[in-house]
Amino acid sequence: METLLFPLLILLLFIPIFLSGRKQRRQMQEMQQLQAALEPGDVVVTTSGLRATVVDASYEETVDLEIADGVVTTWVRAAVREKVNPTPDDVSSLTDGSADVADEHDAEPVERVEDKPAVTDSTPEPTGTTDDARSNGTPGSRN
Repeated sequence: METLLFPLLILLLFIPIFLSGRKQRRQMQEMQQLQAALEPGDVVVTTSGLRATVVDASYEETVDLEIADGVVTTWVRAAVREKVNPTPDDVSSLTDGSADVADEHDAEPVERVEDKPAVTDSTPEPTGTTDDARSNGTPGSRN
């Protein structure tokens, strides 16, 4: 009985390790398939959290991403973490631009920062001259 207990214990310890290894391999394979299937117009998120649109995916190791209007950067394909479904704003910018846009008179007014009163700091001003402010207040200290 004791000779059977030790191999059973070892087997029970290696089952979770084996299953987690399979899960990681499956996730890595899915990620590689996603990165290989990138096409221009896809909206992606990089591993650093940057959201961008694929402009050129013709290279094997890199992909060109548009991170702002007219700003195109080159990234390693492995930096693409996920493909995002475009929001309605993204779809309207990808179309011919004739999407319905709300009339500016229908929009709610935006409160401007200049209209708000300034927040003041209520900390008291330091007393004394500038020489006093530079010393640490101990007798015999050097300025």
